[in-house]
Amino acid sequence: MKYTLCVTQRCNLACTYCYVGKREEVMPLDIARHIVDFAFERTPPHEKIEIGFFGGEPLLAFERIRDITELIEAHADFAERDVEMTVVSNGTTFSDEIADYLLAHAIGFGVSCDGPPAVQDHFRRYADGGRSSPDVENTLLHVIERIPYPMVNAVYHPETFLELPRVVRYFSELGLRRIYLNPDFSATWTQTEAEVLPSLYSDIRKFYSYTFLKGDPHFISFLDGKISVVLRGGYGPLERCRMGRGEYAFSVEGNIYPCERLLGDGKGGGHCIGNIETGLVPSRIGEHCNTSADDGEPCRSCGLRDYCMNWCGCSNYMSGGSYDAPGAFLCASERAAIETAMSTIEALTACGHGSELFAHVFRDQVIEEHEQLQKGGDVLAAKSNAAM
Repeated sequence: MKYTLCVTQRCNLACTYCYVGKREEVMPLDIARHIVDFAFERTPPHEKIEIGFFGGEPLLAFERIRDITELIEAHADFAERDVEMTVVSNGTTFSDEIADYLLAHAIGFGVSCDGPPAVQDHFRRYADGGRSSPDVENTLLHVIERIPYPMVNAVYHPETFLELPRVVRYFSELGLRRIYLNPDFSATWTQTEAEVLPSLYSDIRKFYSYTFLKGDPHFISFLDGKISVVLRGGYGPLERCRMGRGEYAFSVEGNIYPCERLLGDGKGGGHCIGNIETGLVPSRIGEHCNTSADDGEPCRSCGLRDYCMNWCGCSNYMSGGSYDAPGAFLCASERAAIETAMSTIEALTACGHGSELFAHVFRDQVIEEHEQLQKGGDVLAAKSNAAM
């Protein structure tokens, strides 16, 4: 299950598409303690506990991240559970001290960057209007040196999406190999723009295939994600959106939201479904957490429905105003991604590289399963030693 903690809503950037309200507050430690207990108590024993540190800019409250990490690692059930922690930063604040701490505590790290300077600075500027791209590029280079397999997350918008192939190449040239591309679903997308997506995705597919065949495979989210889903025959139950039931986001005051993208100002209005100190409100969950797009048209009769993220409630809401129905652009984006993934599988399999593609796409899953087995062995050994 997934738990996203907004450790602070303070931020030094003024990204024009940001969905989180800016405030100076930092999450009190007592609130964080309640959230940690909630996560351990609510997550079934067989499920991973995913804890994300989010903002604002979370590294502006790095000491609080340390405090919360200590709470997590000191929890009585920590050694027996599969716990994954991640920090997502805007890339303006980084240091060797931060890198050392992340590595020592096995905390994953990602940077939000929209691409090369002209793209990054289009929407992601400092609050005073200054360019953020020089600092973020320096951070990316620093992160590549210090953090194994870091991720970068780029948001694309109607004003920047034509640059997507260049964005991917820019990240690759910097040395990044784990690239996430996400549309700004809250933007106004036209049918004309939706019709351009297949061509852009095809250009990225060619780059993906080229680097794969060259022995330098890249993870590109919409491709690897959809290839994996197609090869597995569809999304599994735990992969689908469980907003407000298997996924929660918490504001600095402990207000609970079904997804971090629905947090807004975090003060308890809008999509809020409860508070960590007073509990979840069932009526609010029923109102804000209904994600059943498969039940209606046009999804019910679509041949791609098993591979589609029409179940993502927050993306549906942002793109079309309803939790349980995808907007037109989301539908077009998913169709383009699925069809591009299918053509990638077909092309690489036809030239004898199908098994290598399978191994590449499922690499992270295999590593994760190995680490879980290793952790389980360590726990059993510790218990055995304690009993002697």
